[in-house]
Order: sequence, then C-alpha cells, then structure tokens
Amino acid sequence: MFSGIVEEFATVVKLVKEQENIHFTLTCSFVDELKIDQSIAHNGVCLTVVDIKDNTYTVTAMRETLERSNLGVLSVGDKVNIERSMLMNGRLDGHIVQGHVDQTAECIDLRDADGSWYYTFRYAKNAEMAARGYLTVDKGSVTVNGVSLTVCNPTDDSFTVAIIPYTYEHTNFHTIKIGTIVNIEFDIIGKYIARMINK
Repeated sequence: MFSGIVEEFATVVKLVKEQENIHFTLTCSFVDELKIDQSIAHNGVCLTVVDIKDNTYTVTAMRETLERSNLGVLSVGDKVNIERSMLMNGRLDGHIVQGHVDQTAECIDLRDADGSWYYTFRYAKNAEMAARGYLTVDKGSVTVNGVSLTVCNPTDDSFTVAIIPYTYEHTNFHTIKIGTIVNIEFDIIGKYIARMINK
C-alpha cells in the first residue's frame, strides 16, 4: 500500500523487452536502501524489484500492466515518479493508494495559476465502470502518475487538479504537457461504496 506522496523521480536507464514483458532498469538516490522483492510504485504502478546492480535497480511489467498504464511508452532518460510502500507506523499524508492503476488519461489543458498550475485530464468514459466507482468527485482523491491529488471540476470523463510548486518540481509533473498520457488510480473507498450500493 502507498500514500501517493512521491519520494522523488527515478530515471530510466535501460529497457529490455522479453516476450510480452518489459524489464525497466532505473536509478534513484536510494538504490542502496532497496532489496529484492520490495514493492515500489512507478508512476503509480506497483512493481517488484527483481535485480539491483551498479547503483540501478530493475523491475518487470507484464502485458496487463503495460496495457493499463503509460509504462509501455517510456524511453531511456524518462523521469518516473517513485514511492516505496508505506510503513504501517507512519502518517498517511496522502490517501490510500494501492498501486493498481485503473487506466490512463490524457492531459487536455494546462494553466499557469501564478505560481501553481492547473492540469485537466480526460479519460475514457465507461458507464458500467463509473457505476462501480471508477470516477472522480469534487474534493475527492485521485492518483495521477502516483501522486495523491484532490479533484476539482470533475465531469463524466475528466477532472482538474491543482499542482503546487513543490509537487511540480519534485515529481514528473513538470514534464507533463497537453497530450501527455498519465496513469490514474481512482479512490478505492469510492469503489467499495459503489459496490455496496449496487449490490
């Protein structure tokens, strides 16, 4: 489990395709603290460390993950938001994030708010999925590329988030432009409530 409070961004240094899988090798400031089998969220996707070598670590994404996320479009040199799994004795500064990305969304608007930024994202509308809690609500939580954010101005297929300077500088939000594809995870509590109501 994660909180959506990104620790930093890692840099992709190598990609290896093996059948339907892609092995991503990355570097970050805390590689020496990692261990094999550890879970790390990459742009919000929970992946397992499978190798550590020469100040890099490697994780593997399978076809299902690649189809639901933006990991399949990564290239060497790209920045990826990363967060290690939450310590159970720590504060939950963001919201409950599983690291199970639901789908991707496209940035359709970006506005400078005199020091902060507003990003609007559109995702594929699906009435059946929305009835199961795969939607956003005003002042609710959503995870974008692993970042826990508060929703404003939601519609049936879009939402806006406000990004403060710290988040802009310390995550890969500073690389997002109109047309950029991001990973989104809808709020798990909303999914459970929808399931109970629709029983």
